[in-house]
Amino acid sequence: MARGGGTHRINVLLDEEHAARLRRMADQSHAAEGTLARSLLSRAIDEAEVDGRSIVEVLNGIPGARESITRGREQFARGEGVPLDEL
Repeated sequence: MARGGGTHRINVLLDEEHAARLRRMADQSHAAEGTLARSLLSRAIDEAEVDGRSIVEVLNGIPGARESITRGREQFARGEGVPLDEL
């Protein structure tokens, strides 16, 4: 997850089922959960096909995504957001 030569930290929340699977996989491989999660996520990103259709499928599969987008737009309209060019 290099960005400009450095790294970028993100936080990922897993549901109970996926968290339990990650714990089991980490135990079986004698690796730390965070290390294994980082490796799995990096691999999935590397293997992901980036085109409009696949991105839409991924986004549509996120529970509560539409509600989150609507809430974000409302917050931005109230001046609670930060324009992308200011990040």
